[in-house]
Amino acid sequence: MKKQLLIGLALLASMPVAAQAHRAWLYPSSTVLSGDTPYVTVDAAVSNELFYFNHNPMRLDGLTIIGPDGSKVEAENKNTGKYRSTFDVPLKGDGTYRLSVESDGLTASYKINGERKRWRGKPEDFAKDIPQDAEELKATHNQRRLETFVTRGKPTEIKPNATGLELRSKTHPTDLIAGEETTFQLVLDGKPAANVKVEVVPGGSRYRDKVGDFAVTSDAEGAVKIKWPEPGMYYVEASVEDENSAFKEAKQRRASYGATFEVMPE
Repeated sequence: MKKQLLIGLALLASMPVAAQAHRAWLYPSSTVLSGDTPYVTVDAAVSNELFYFNHNPMRLDGLTIIGPDGSKVEAENKNTGKYRSTFDVPLKGDGTYRLSVESDGLTASYKINGERKRWRGKPEDFAKDIPQDAEELKATHNQRRLETFVTRGKPTEIKPNATGLELRSKTHPTDLIAGEETTFQLVLDGKPAANVKVEVVPGGSRYRDKVGDFAVTSDAEGAVKIKWPEPGMYYVEASVEDENSAFKEAKQRRASYGATFEVMPE
């Protein structure tokens, strides 16, 4: 029994980190469509395998859909179940839609009478929720953006965000081809984010011996070059930490980004 336990622990330690990490993701039923008033159904979940529902559903409180003309689009048939959330997106006009779930808030840790406490919430609730006699108080500003892109008909330009971390693509994000190299630019608050590791994880890991993930690093101008090894759905993620928090309560900011892309055959 002891020998079997040691073998099991050794195997667990040797597993790739990507295989064990819980990731939050959006998964569209299709990324390129045509026809009269097509719809896309999107799954949203948190899991340790891409893209399978085996952990928790993603909450849709921060869901935003921006249409080709820059206006907001209302999701239809939103539902949250045991392992996933789902919603439908009507594509009423031609062009590219940005689907994103964003969060922007604070987390904190502190001690009361020697006992460690943790808190998560909105900046406006910080003062009333955190005791004045809290010791070893440490607050972090957390920005998270998860997104995917869907195009009806001809692709259109995507307006960049002004805050947080994101990938901007010189190649349109719904026109990615296996075997070809895509150049993104990683930006933080609209400025190039240099020397940041970007992880690329293909879906379908359940049916492979290896996860197949790899990492690239942004250069001095934030450029990130990704050559897609094969067709399929991919998850791309990055995170940075700095001291540029928008909230006075936090001295540290953690900004993260995750996106789902579909890569087509040559």
